[in-house]
Amino acid sequence: MEVTLLGTGAPAGLPRPDCPCAVCATAHGPDARAATALLVDGTLLLDLTPGAAFAAARSGRSLGGVRHVLLSHPHDGPAVEVPAGLPQPARVPDGRELALLTGHRVRALAMDAGGTGYAVTGPDGSRLLYLPPGGSPAGLAETAAEPYHLVLADVTGRPDALARLRAVGAAGPTTDVVAVHLDHDVPQGPEVRRRLAAAGARAVPDGTTLTVGAYEDVPDVPRRTLVLGGARSGKSAEAERRLAAFPEVLYVATGGTRGGDTEWAHRVSAHRERRPASWRTTETTDLVPLLTGTGPPLLIDCLSLWLTDAMDAVGAWDDAEWAGGGEKKLRERVRELTDAVRTTRRTLVAVSNEVGSGIVPATPSGRRYRDELGRLNAEFAGECEEVVWVVAGVAVVVRGG
Repeated sequence: MEVTLLGTGAPAGLPRPDCPCAVCATAHGPDARAATALLVDGTLLLDLTPGAAFAAARSGRSLGGVRHVLLSHPHDGPAVEVPAGLPQPARVPDGRELALLTGHRVRALAMDAGGTGYAVTGPDGSRLLYLPPGGSPAGLAETAAEPYHLVLADVTGRPDALARLRAVGAAGPTTDVVAVHLDHDVPQGPEVRRRLAAAGARAVPDGTTLTVGAYEDVPDVPRRTLVLGGARSGKSAEAERRLAAFPEVLYVATGGTRGGDTEWAHRVSAHRERRPASWRTTETTDLVPLLTGTGPPLLIDCLSLWLTDAMDAVGAWDDAEWAGGGEKKLRERVRELTDAVRTTRRTLVAVSNEVGSGIVPATPSGRRYRDELGRLNAEFAGECEEVVWVVAGVAVVVRGG
């Protein structure tokens, strides 16, 4: 089964008409995207969009053989003209399955936010799943019979939809996940490719033809990632975004609670509210047992607070205790932690503050903390496949990617 992507953009396209934003201003060439529409084996059209016939022609295809046009979501704006010879578009009721004369079978899936998803099985047995913009499957079974070969979904807008598919086995390690309905919420080019790769997905230009079930170079999600950044740089949001497409993440908060500190409580609450509901949270600085054990991906936020706790434990703030064995004890704790990172079997994303580029602290204890955090970051980064530095909300890949 072959699928030609006549468009890969949001319903309004990319760039959006008359939109002055930076993403739209730079979305040109292969990053300019028409509204998403799929042509399956030249006979089935999923979503009819403006200029579909011209898009097909540019891709070396024709709509002349199309026998069914199925819509996944309501079309906003002026009515789309149906090209001559094309059947009238229709929406399939949720749960209904169509057996087409071409040998394809199409099943309509209910969504949690309107629209209809379509699971298509080709005459050769290959299987694809196409989800509408902003939608995630509703009422999925506990387990799926087998993973789809190809999933086309709104990965940047609804990463939780991909997480749900993975949770039930509908998307597996060899599933080719292609992002569609791409909009101006994410810069195109290297940035969208970087974000999608972290989720195990990819983007392709309009006009691309994919062979469903054929081997594709599925992005390899790094096992260990360190995200660095200054205060309010967006480092925590970047770390959370990297695991948003995966189910059952364990969020490890090293800051704990601070009785009577309402501002700190507000920070903790804001972090908790923006995490996916499926994530679990544990508050601890005892990271080694988590790293050496098995289980879902870990998001550790953050190493700088872990270091504060470790320095408290060894008496690092007292010069005499530091010189009398505190420094050696801290080195041992850091080595134990980095050894656990080196051998961990779990997917890991860790966050830490980058303080080495700022003002030199006025006190010996402040300078000691700055120096030790720099050493910790360097040693931790040495055990990670990918290191990302976040500056003003922009992620710069230092290693990997």
